[in-house]
Amino acid sequence: MLRIDCPWCGPRDMVEFTYVGDGTLRRPEIGAEDGHFDYVYLRDNPKGPHVEIWRHGVGCRRHVAVTRDTATHEMLATGKPGEGAS
Repeated sequence: MLRIDCPWCGPRDMVEFTYVGDGTLRRPEIGAEDGHFDYVYLRDNPKGPHVEIWRHGVGCRRHVAVTRDTATHEMLATGKPGEGAS
């Protein structure tokens, strides 16, 4: 079982969390004419360390930034969204 270290609740089993999405994407500016299609449909599939956002639905119900190695599924670091996973 994989464990995620929630910044608020401490280490918990991964089954308490739900994957939300890519933690490196930035939404296009409101009113921007370009970028919406790319944001919604065009995604990279990185191999190696990658920042993701997970929601701790069974615990504190907050979002957690997780740096996970996509090749090995190892959880490398966690943190608060916007502050980066450390």
